[in-house]
Amino acid sequence: MSRVHHPRVIEELRDRIAHLEGGASKKAVVLPFGVGEIDERLPGGGLAYGALHEVAGGGVGTVDGAAAALFTAGIAARSRGKILWCVTRPDLFFPAISQAGLHPDRVIFCEADKEEDVLASMEEGLSFGGLGAVVGELVRLPMTVSRRLQLAAEKTGTMALVVRRWRRQTEASDYGNPTASMTRWRISVLPSEPLPVAGVGRARWLAELMRVKAGECAEFEIGACDAKGRVCLLPVSADGSNASSWRGSRAS
Repeated sequence: MSRVHHPRVIEELRDRIAHLEGGASKKAVVLPFGVGEIDERLPGGGLAYGALHEVAGGGVGTVDGAAAALFTAGIAARSRGKILWCVTRPDLFFPAISQAGLHPDRVIFCEADKEEDVLASMEEGLSFGGLGAVVGELVRLPMTVSRRLQLAAEKTGTMALVVRRWRRQTEASDYGNPTASMTRWRISVLPSEPLPVAGVGRARWLAELMRVKAGECAEFEIGACDAKGRVCLLPVSADGSNASSWRGSRAS
């Protein structure tokens, strides 16, 4: 006796299995970068809402984290709604953040004395559910802490962005420890875009996708965020001299 598998029956069974496993039956919502080469490396074609993402600086920007903060600001700028930004050090240079597309009218700053207070503020913001994204600057992100942020983000569908900032270069080794984050990025400064006349061109970064769930690691040479928070892939020179010289100096 032959069996007939009706597509509607199969779809209903899939929905029931997803419900029993605790998964959402609706399609995940993502925030694409708008750059095909980057988005195709991310599940769903972009950074997932309702998830935790980590960003840190690399190279000479490991401690100050300026490029990492600007990269994060560009992501937040492309989301919708207010942004909660939690810090312990009052050194965020907002004119630069504004140039990355994140207008000050959209940002609610929360300055705390301890990282525990930053974590509590982030959880409160994520649980609120009415924000475009919640950003927090943290030195350490243990697995237990990252799970709490991930769960809080999942409940409301708000994006959680952690900017890892260390006080000493040696502390950056902590970035190799596992967390519950969906993606992990490292942003390093490259030489600025050359201009045909005297002046400083668009800032350029090496964006390393160091970890992504259900995906593969990758790295991209990109132009820094523009006034709308968008990045772009850099044109590669014929001989690759710019990238080669920078990588050589970085390795030394």
